[in-house]
Amino acid sequence: MSKPKLDTEKIAKGLGAQKGGVVYATGGFPGAAQLAAEVQARFQVPSGGGRRTDPRWSQRRLVPLAPRTLRRLERLAKRLHDETGTRIEPMQLAGILLETTTESMVTEDAKKLVSKKKANR
Repeated sequence: MSKPKLDTEKIAKGLGAQKGGVVYATGGFPGAAQLAAEVQARFQVPSGGGRRTDPRWSQRRLVPLAPRTLRRLERLAKRLHDETGTRIEPMQLAGILLETTTESMVTEDAKKLVSKKKANR
């Protein structure tokens, strides 16, 4: 049996608060705990069984990675499991990190990133 999904709007209202937006993970244990909470809130076991995943993920793409990046994702996924008990695959972690980064990035940030790349050529 899967856990019921948290209704953050209802929780905020019950506490007399307002939902302020997305919180992004930082480094160390607090970051791992935030990331684990994100995984637990979003990931569900598919109706046919299998590995927990975000049901909103409907697109599958190949993402090229440097071996160093994949090793880093593997270490982060293992550390997340060791510190919080939350099991996540390295590429699921990559998906969450990609989503949170792009959600927090505004157009101006993207323009700065592109201009830095051009300046370094």
